[in-house]
Amino acid sequence: MRVILAEDSTLLREGLARLLADEGHDVVAAVGDGARLIDAVAAHQPDVAVVDVRMPPTHTDEGLRAALEIRRRWPGVGVLVLSQYVEKRYTAELLSLDSVGIGYLLKDRVVQVEEFLTALERVAAGGAAFDPEVVRQLLARTSHADPVSRLTPRERDVLGHMAQGHTNATIAEQLHVSQSAVEKHVNAIFDKLGLSHTTGYSRRVLAVLRYLES
Repeated sequence: MRVILAEDSTLLREGLARLLADEGHDVVAAVGDGARLIDAVAAHQPDVAVVDVRMPPTHTDEGLRAALEIRRRWPGVGVLVLSQYVEKRYTAELLSLDSVGIGYLLKDRVVQVEEFLTALERVAAGGAAFDPEVVRQLLARTSHADPVSRLTPRERDVLGHMAQGHTNATIAEQLHVSQSAVEKHVNAIFDKLGLSHTTGYSRRVLAVLRYLES
């Protein structure tokens, strides 16, 4: 993989660069702010950019705004966001731009090296990878009128795993059920959310967006 790192902490940035190099990946640029991230993506067109949420000059949302710009200008570049907190609005906007190559991990997850590398590879390959805690917070809701409230607990579990980017096969493995059972749950989710006859878009992504919008 060809990777760009955007992280204002020199220690973490260099640590990630060393980790990725040791795994055989090519870190084509490592920068500390959003403006240089955009320049680096324009110059190198990487497979994936790893982006911290808070970077100079204000240390608020520069990384997320840069991630949104990357998705708009270079939709083929995967974006894996790293954060110490969950920013709901921008994450929903990232998801709405495209159905491929998006991830969001809390920084605590980076110390779980295998999980981080698996998420990075999934995003670079055009998949999705969302931290379970990110999904939990994004999917929290209080509205009883929402069609999501019609889902059974098992269907909500399945949709939560879908939001993390898992395939039906991996969902079946993690929930200890058959793949055919997962497929039935997925079809039931599409029916209850009014997505059964949707064409031209990823129904899995639209189902997750139904969660985020309600």
